Amino acid sequence: MQIIAMGGGGFSMEPDNPLLDRYILAQAGKAVPKICFIPTASGDSEDYIARFYRFFEKESCVPSHLSLLRLEIADLRSFLLDQDILYVGGGNSRNLLALWREWGLDAILREAWEKGILLAGISAGSICWFEEGLTDSVPGRLTPIQALGFLPGSNTPHYDGEADRRPAYLQCIQRGQLQDGLAMDDGAAVHFVGTAVQRAICSRPEAAAYRVSLQDGKAVEAKLPMHNLGE
Repeated sequence: MQIIAMGGGGFSMEPDNPLLDRYILAQAGKAVPKICFIPTASGDSEDYIARFYRFFEKESCVPSHLSLLRLEIADLRSFLLDQDILYVGGGNSRNLLALWREWGLDAILREAWEKGILLAGISAGSICWFEEGLTDSVPGRLTPIQALGFLPGSNTPHYDGEADRRPAYLQCIQRGQLQDGLAMDDGAAVHFVGTAVQRAICSRPEAAAYRVSLQDGKAVEAKLPMHNLGE
């Protein structure tokens, strides 16, 4: 049971820096893993899907994607459970969760995780695995959202990449609007085995992940030990 939650980076944000995506491929434990991209949060953006193939077709893997808005697969469960890695893209977290629940993907993804299929994702594809997250699904606002709850606590991506993200997350935890949780910079990710943190990784030396908790009425950051994939 593995989840790799990325604050940012990967093929969509750092196309010239393959470290995070290659790390994901390596954790599947297969020489040529099957990896399926799920771009629901972007409205199944054709450009986003094309960028996924542009990168992963050059790697030792078998890439595919699942589009719910242009559905070509009748048996979603069989298709997804046949993969080694399910990689969720960024975009609108609220839309992602609503569509997944409508199509039953929330239950299928939990089954996939419990079966040992690696779950990974960036931005909305990071938030979705936690109990709660901080989302910009409403334009111009950062608000709490209830997610799938595979992982405990709350999450925010883009901790250093968006000016309002850090203060909003700290404020939400301080006010009790979000549980204690994890915050990841762009270029940083946290690798879970089961529901425990296995390691925090980064594609750039300055990228970090933080455990944020309420202590004596104040939200306090503790930087996780980082493993720089470039070293």
